[in-house]
Amino acid sequence: MSTQALVSSSSLTFSSEALKQSLGARSLQSPIGFSKKSSFLVKAASSPPVKQEANRPLWFASKQSLSYLDGSLPGDFGFDPLGLSDPEGTGGFIEPRWLAYGEVINGRYAMLGAVGAIAPEILGKAGLIPEETALPWFKTGVFPPAGTYDYWADPYTLFVFELALMGFAEHRRFQDWYNPGSMGKQYFLGLEKGFVGSGNPAYPGGPFFNPLGFGKDEKSLKDLKLKEVKNGRLAMLAILGYFIQGPVTGVGPYQNLLDHLADPVNNNVLTSLKFH
Repeated sequence: MSTQALVSSSSLTFSSEALKQSLGARSLQSPIGFSKKSSFLVKAASSPPVKQEANRPLWFASKQSLSYLDGSLPGDFGFDPLGLSDPEGTGGFIEPRWLAYGEVINGRYAMLGAVGAIAPEILGKAGLIPEETALPWFKTGVFPPAGTYDYWADPYTLFVFELALMGFAEHRRFQDWYNPGSMGKQYFLGLEKGFVGSGNPAYPGGPFFNPLGFGKDEKSLKDLKLKEVKNGRLAMLAILGYFIQGPVTGVGPYQNLLDHLADPVNNNVLTSLKFH
């Protein structure tokens, strides 16, 4: 429909060679916008749907979403109600592969964050760390009014320090996305050989990012990618839950769990939000 609104089928035709050139002109490594070689890409409305992976479960998939989601990406079940990965839809100005890459990276951060936020509370209740360090995550300085912790430096110094370190790491990560394998060629304290990677920025592998050698064959690697995406999505929802439960209940997520198990009727989502 969007193609028909721009041009009529009688006024524009594509030869197979022109279509190949148009598809090749768009850079797959530029996350936002299009390459200098091509300012836009028009896809024929009558284009055949992409080949679908056999026996793939679908989650609220539409005919439109299945025209560009073929199941080749880990965790792709055709679910895209907002059309964010649609080259002709809402997310058309962002490279779909960048969105898939971003989901994997944010899922990894979320898994680390979900464990890191709840671990001190669990370890404290188990008596494995001192009580003064076994704080709920929101009382460690994330929300200053809720409480702070006396770190080795003041919060502003810590913020700038973390910003510099994360900025450096994220810059190198983006360089590897834009030019896969480049981090293995750039000098880095003699460790650059460990950053050569597999050529896939999302799954670089190597001694630093896969020291145990998981996914030695294609099938096991595919299964691990799927599990990672699923757990990453769950962790992102968990982080969202953390940010809601902290201010609402005033206790950490582990204490929320213990309270719920002790008295499910009076300690649940509805009672916490006063829907009772």
